[in-house]
Amino acid sequence: MNLLYPSFLWALGVLAVPIIIHLFNFRRATRIYFSNTRFLRQVKEASTARRRLKHYLILVARLLFLLFLVVTFCQPIIPAKDQLANSRAIVVYLDNSQSMSARLEDKTRGLDAAAQMARSIVSMFPPDTRYKLITNDFAPFSNTFKTGAEIQDLLTQLRLSPVTRSMQEVTDRITQDATSGQSQEVFWIADFQKSTAGKLDHTLDSAARWHLVPIRFQPMSNIFVDSAYLENPFAASGEKNVLQVNVRNDGAREADQVNVKLLVNNVQTGAATVSIPAGGITEINFDLATGLSGLHNAVISFNDFPVTFDNTFNLALNFADKIRVVEVKSMTASEAVQKVYGNQQVFAYKGFAVGNFNYNELEQADLVVMNGLNNIEPSLAGAVRSHLQNGGTVLIAPGAQPQVEGWKNALALPALKTVPQEAMVELDRPDFSNPFFENVFEEKSVSLAMPKASRVWEWGSDRSAILRFKNDQPFLSMFDQGGKLYMLASSLDQDHTDFHQHALFVPVMYRLAASSKKQEGKLYYSLNETFIPLRLDSLPRDVPVRLVGKEEVIPGQRVVGDNVFLDIPGFSVEQGFYKIVAQEDTVGLIAFNVNKAESLMEQYTGEEVKALAAGGENVSIFEASSIDAFSNEIKERYLGTPLWKYALMAALLFLLAEILLIRFLK
Repeated sequence: MNLLYPSFLWALGVLAVPIIIHLFNFRRATRIYFSNTRFLRQVKEASTARRRLKHYLILVARLLFLLFLVVTFCQPIIPAKDQLANSRAIVVYLDNSQSMSARLEDKTRGLDAAAQMARSIVSMFPPDTRYKLITNDFAPFSNTFKTGAEIQDLLTQLRLSPVTRSMQEVTDRITQDATSGQSQEVFWIADFQKSTAGKLDHTLDSAARWHLVPIRFQPMSNIFVDSAYLENPFAASGEKNVLQVNVRNDGAREADQVNVKLLVNNVQTGAATVSIPAGGITEINFDLATGLSGLHNAVISFNDFPVTFDNTFNLALNFADKIRVVEVKSMTASEAVQKVYGNQQVFAYKGFAVGNFNYNELEQADLVVMNGLNNIEPSLAGAVRSHLQNGGTVLIAPGAQPQVEGWKNALALPALKTVPQEAMVELDRPDFSNPFFENVFEEKSVSLAMPKASRVWEWGSDRSAILRFKNDQPFLSMFDQGGKLYMLASSLDQDHTDFHQHALFVPVMYRLAASSKKQEGKLYYSLNETFIPLRLDSLPRDVPVRLVGKEEVIPGQRVVGDNVFLDIPGFSVEQGFYKIVAQEDTVGLIAFNVNKAESLMEQYTGEEVKALAAGGENVSIFEASSIDAFSNEIKERYLGTPLWKYALMAALLFLLAEILLIRFLK
């Protein structure tokens, strides 16, 4: 035990006062005369011992009262377990991700509790201590040390952030600014979610002392949208479609009678009541009305407490105009391509004979089909090559007798060679795990009847072929050459295949066309995705693309042909919808949602985090479950345990004892 003010011990001299009073009786005696004092002498002798005992007890009570009163003003403490480093440099990392909106057992919001804990840290240390506050945004204010008053002001401005940080990102950010040779005290206040914490690739810096402060939420379950997609492989203008939504229950109990709504352009268009098993997923289908075209914002919403930040899920329905297909064909080419892309509600088809083709048509085409050509002119080969390099999509269906030398240069396939005429053989069943066939087939039947074909050329083995023969030779392959190059091994005429007459032909050709769409954007993006590719026609190079939502954002961008690559600053966008604006035209729509990992509320305990960080003696854990408990714990660690209250209580206790002795002891 130590005394904060030992100089006050001089006041112990006051203990002499009751002793002096006890030794010298200053009361004047009154003499009374009696005729016979024999009986009075007996009474006096019998009561003297009892009176002496009473006086001694009162004296002890008075001495102890004064002793503990003096000790109270000396402020005794039990010494602190830890001592603040001489550098007076404290770094506070405060997790302000969306999951911090959950509630503690005392119903306090996690972010509010974390901010109050940070205030306790700042208010506890000496005035000359310098602080650095780091949040998930890695904002500029976190680059320098500040005074306690400045940190208190920043804490009042603290808001939930859409940015999620792993433990590795946080440690890198803290250590990169550490001054060489300067020791730091690091307070790490976070909820330590298992889904976002990740792993450290190295131990925590031994030059700093790390204090982990886990924010422990009350046991809870959470419901959120796990994924959503359209039943059709692409969104076609005016076509009926089905939106499939997977809703997940992260709790240990079944969620019963959950009312899920779909709103399109702020108008409710669908609703469903479902039960979601504990730790399971339930799929919900919403029919989308026919006639939808252009850009539409869709919102899936439901009520779920106490975690509410993920109760809405945004989707951008970009029902683009028709897919533009250009076919360059020989005079004897099959009409299969024209027929399959003849649906005028979905496709804008143009067919040209090879000798009557305007190369400018390639610039506006989503899909270019080279059908039935045995040879390719150098000028056409150059135009096709340029189209591929600019991100275009080309399908090659060769003629019956292709001349491979010209095609080798045009398609950059040095292994391309002709195949001697052979009998038609059956194709192998599709590999349903191939992303090309995702959402194409309702049932993945093993007994699917397959078309037959005979090859006119080959390009070597291709383990990733979309379709292949039963001898494992590729029939339909895709090559990434800037754009997408699709190759058929046989001609589409009757003598070489019945593929164009088979039921498989239409979904494959539709899926192929869907992959060529120049505005094939995702339904939604997560806020932790910072890189978004877009394909926009005729984009002016000197005018940046803007994202217009609650606020206008001009992201970093790089333009390559019709491709725009956007670098989204995570702290500048929020959950919601952003229009893609080029000059004054709205050319697209993007929907942002909270990182799905934030909705998984399972947490590490303090000891688990310490083990994860491979922490040694320089890592300590605060197990406080409330703001008051944390304040007491941090004072105990750094300021010691104050005992003056107990000394004061002892002083009052002995004062009470003195009163009782005087009043009742006869």
